[in-house]
Amino acid sequence: MRIKKITICILAILISSIVYSQSNIDIVLDTIEQNNTTLKSLGAKFDAQKLQNSTLKNLSELEIGFNYLWGNPNEIGNRTDFSVAQTFDFATLIGMKGNMVVEQNLLLEWQFKAERMNVLLEAKQYLIELIYYNALQQEMLLGLQHAQIIKNSVKQQFEKGDANVLDFNKAKLNLSLVEGDIASINVERIAILEQLKRLNGGNPISVEDSNFIQPTIPLNFDDWFLKAEQRNPILASIKQTVEISKKQLSINKAQNLPELSVGYISEKVVGQRYQGITTGVSIPLWANKNKVKQAKAEVLAAEKSVIDIKQQFYAQLQL
Repeated sequence: MRIKKITICILAILISSIVYSQSNIDIVLDTIEQNNTTLKSLGAKFDAQKLQNSTLKNLSELEIGFNYLWGNPNEIGNRTDFSVAQTFDFATLIGMKGNMVVEQNLLLEWQFKAERMNVLLEAKQYLIELIYYNALQQEMLLGLQHAQIIKNSVKQQFEKGDANVLDFNKAKLNLSLVEGDIASINVERIAILEQLKRLNGGNPISVEDSNFIQPTIPLNFDDWFLKAEQRNPILASIKQTVEISKKQLSINKAQNLPELSVGYISEKVVGQRYQGITTGVSIPLWANKNKVKQAKAEVLAAEKSVIDIKQQFYAQLQL
C-alpha cells in the first residue's frame, strides 16, 4: 500500500505542477539548484562549449610563406620570396556561420534546462517521499502513545488479576510492533535525507513538512499537453537539433562557393625587388562532395526524432 501511494505521488509530479508546502519546498529546491555539483559541472562544460562554438566564426589561418632559392650559376645570385595571405568566405557564408553559433548556444541552454529539470524532478520525488514518511511517522508516534497506554493499562489489570498473561503479552507485542514500524520509518527517512544531501552538493537538508495539497487534474488533456509541450526542455532541445541540422545544410550548400584569398608578396633577387598584392580563388571541387546529401539525411533523421519523442511524451503523460 505504501509503495502504491508513493508511485501515485511520483506520477502526479510528472503530469502536473504540484503545490505542496510551497514556501519550504521551493526553498529546498532553490538550494539544491545552487549547490548541485552535477549542474555546476554542466554549467562549466557548456560555457566551454559555447566558446568552442564561437570558433566557427573565426577566419581561416593566416598563411605565411618564405622561400630562399640558390641561383645557378652563382653570378645570377640568390632569390628570396616572402608572402602573407588570408582566405575569406563570402559574406553569405559568414552570416550563416554566425547564425549557426547562435543556434548551437541555444541548444546548450535547452540541454542545461533539461538536466536541471531532471535533477529537480529527482529532488521533488525524494521530497514527496520524505513528506509521506513525515506524516506516517506522526501517525505512528500517536499509535505508539496509544500502545504504551494500553500496555500499561493491561499491566495494571494483570497485576490485579483482572487480565491474564496472554492479554499482557499481546499488549507488549503490539507495542513492540509499533516500535519496529517507527524504526523502519526512521531508516527510510535517513536514506531519503542522504539522497537529498547528495543532490545538495553534500550539504544536509531538513524538511519537517507532513502534508501537501493535491494537484488539480486538467479538464482537457490535449489543451494541457500543448502547454506542457512548449515548456518541456527535452522536446525543445530535440526541435533545436532540427534547426541546427537545417542551418548546417545551408552552410554545406554555401561551402560549394569559391573562397577568396588576399595577401602580400615580395620577391628579391640581386639588384632587384618586386612586391605587391596577391589574390586567389579556391574552388571546392572535391572537399564538400556528399556533404549536402549527408546534411539532408541528418535533417530528416532529426525531424523523425521530434515526432518520436513527442509521441512518447504524449503517451507517457496520458497514462
